[in-house]
Amino acid sequence: CRSRGTPRIANNLLRRVRDYAQVKHGGKITKSITQAALQMLDIDPYGLDEMDKRILETIIYKFGGGPVGINTLSVSVGEEPDTIEEVYEPFLIHEGYINRTPKGRVATELCYRRLGIPFPDKNKSDNLELNFQ
Repeated sequence: CRSRGTPRIANNLLRRVRDYAQVKHGGKITKSITQAALQMLDIDPYGLDEMDKRILETIIYKFGGGPVGINTLSVSVGEEPDTIEEVYEPFLIHEGYINRTPKGRVATELCYRRLGIPFPDKNKSDNLELNFQ
């Protein structure tokens, strides 16, 4: 999951964990040392890195969970649209954090849960009654 199913990313992470282990622990690699290295790299247990979280939080906080278009999202997170579409989005879609719709990207219930944000009850806001007297 942390390598996003990509051998190149897995190899890069392995090298970084190895380097961390050499500097901090005399080259010994254990599960706890690996976890510490990944935490230092700001990669959470679900494989989300800093930019993944920035994208997801932007969709939720700035755009009410979506939909939001790629160009608007790109400007908001400070990343090129192509980079979002080619590097970040495939993983976020595959893991179920966002859906791509004709109107734009939408955060899923899983996305809210992973980030510890309450999922909005759309029915409550849709059923509001306004009483004008």
